[in-house]
Amino acid sequence: MKRKTKKKIINTFLVAIILGIFTWLGIEEHKEKNIDKKNYEVENISRNVAVNEKIKKEYPKENVILEYKGYDVISKLEIPKINLETYILKKYSVETLNISVVKFWGANPNMPGNFCVAGHNFKNKNMFHDLKDLQIGDNLFVIDNNIGKVEYEIYKIYKVLPEDVSCLSQKKNGEKHITLITCTNNSKERIIVKAKEKI
Repeated sequence: MKRKTKKKIINTFLVAIILGIFTWLGIEEHKEKNIDKKNYEVENISRNVAVNEKIKKEYPKENVILEYKGYDVISKLEIPKINLETYILKKYSVETLNISVVKFWGANPNMPGNFCVAGHNFKNKNMFHDLKDLQIGDNLFVIDNNIGKVEYEIYKIYKVLPEDVSCLSQKKNGEKHITLITCTNNSKERIIVKAKEKI
């Protein structure tokens, strides 16, 4: 066998081995990613089951009314610090905003994601006038007819211009968040109160 042919065969063999190694590494990395994803999903499901079991023990099941003043109710919101108990209406519109607070965007109540609730800054007992008095660390509760009563802890309070919608982001890594939105007294900015499930 000629020397050039022998060298060509050896080079082809080496290239095949290197390609084989990279292919194997790619398959192993893909397997690891799938395993990590499955582990995350299993951990998340287990965590949610554990939390829901804890909630069932701590808070007796409450039934939330299905309708308030002729509008569908999606859940109930309680904020002890400001003595607020209000129904969250399912449909966002000019009419519903004048009746109570409403689901504005995002996940459904007590589900993973960001449940965004908007309300006027009216002085009515079921509106968001006193959100300005809340502080980081204060607790609130969301009650619905599927999951039950879930406790949330406020972790961020800030103001934004009306056109800033970044507070509606749903990127929450499988956690349960709630965002409360209302106007400042002069209506030039929005007060944003963010809370996540207390574990």
